[in-house]
Amino acid sequence: MKYFLILSLIFALVPALSACGQPAQEQTDSGQETLPDTSSGNPEEAIAEDSASENTRAADTEKNPGGFDFETKTVLLNSGYEMPVMGLGTYSLSDEDCYNSVTALLEAGGRLIDTAYMYHNEAAVGRAVRDSGIPREEIFVITKLYPNQFSEPEAAIDLAMKALDIEYIDMMLLHHPGEGDVEAYHAMEQAVADGKIRSIGLSNWYVEELEEFLPQVTITPALVQNEIHPYYQENDVIPYIQELGITVQGWYPFGGRGYTAELLGDETISAIAEAHEATSAQVILRWNLQKGVAVIPGSSSPEHIRENLDLFGFTLTEEEMSQINGLDRREKHDWY
Repeated sequence: MKYFLILSLIFALVPALSACGQPAQEQTDSGQETLPDTSSGNPEEAIAEDSASENTRAADTEKNPGGFDFETKTVLLNSGYEMPVMGLGTYSLSDEDCYNSVTALLEAGGRLIDTAYMYHNEAAVGRAVRDSGIPREEIFVITKLYPNQFSEPEAAIDLAMKALDIEYIDMMLLHHPGEGDVEAYHAMEQAVADGKIRSIGLSNWYVEELEEFLPQVTITPALVQNEIHPYYQENDVIPYIQELGITVQGWYPFGGRGYTAELLGDETISAIAEAHEATSAQVILRWNLQKGVAVIPGSSSPEHIRENLDLFGFTLTEEEMSQINGLDRREKHDWY
């Protein structure tokens, strides 16, 4: 009798396990892992495989200093909102190029867009978001106040709201330190309370600047965005920011204008790319993600935009990460 009871329990368990695995199988195309098929075979083995898969994902998260979720491709900010870990930077893109690039990103599945008052393309970003047909809450838009706006921050915030015209701003940053930056940040704090902005942060703030700035504000920045690439790695700054519970995001991941060709052609990076059947650009972006640095590479090429989102089909080994870490020249390519 006990034998038949055990068999009945096993047969009842098999379809339940199969159903639990189905949603992950349906999301394979988005780069997420596929759980083992448990529709046949030993259910105890299937449970063990599921457990091993969960342990692998937990280990990946533990190794990632930024706390990124490589399944959802997001990070949970200290503000309580999720932000995609890779997206599109729109610096130097004109209105038309910006609109087309943002549209290409959204069509390819990307959901993070970075703009700024000084890029003069906030309106194009907003128009592309509105025209996409994608639910607003699925898209994350970052913009910035420039120091010449710090004297009248409330008006600057309203100007950004009007230019973007997307109901609310997901993240607003101060573009770089300047006179009146603390007061401008206080205005952004009030805009959070008013529901205009969801998260706030800083761009081009380093250790000394943060040590002076943070005691003067109420809301801890959710994000600090700095120049980061293999030739300028900020290995002393990134851990400091992350230990404060602040997410790090890197601009100029390919070194910036005038330096991109050299960086993408670097022999070390090219060899690693060849080993993974990836591009040098993908290797650099993946290196950032594994360091816990979100990325916003700029591009007006739909092909490159799609390529820059395709970062989850390979993992750099510890040795490969070390090889890229060894390329640091402390070579900053912009004045910020």
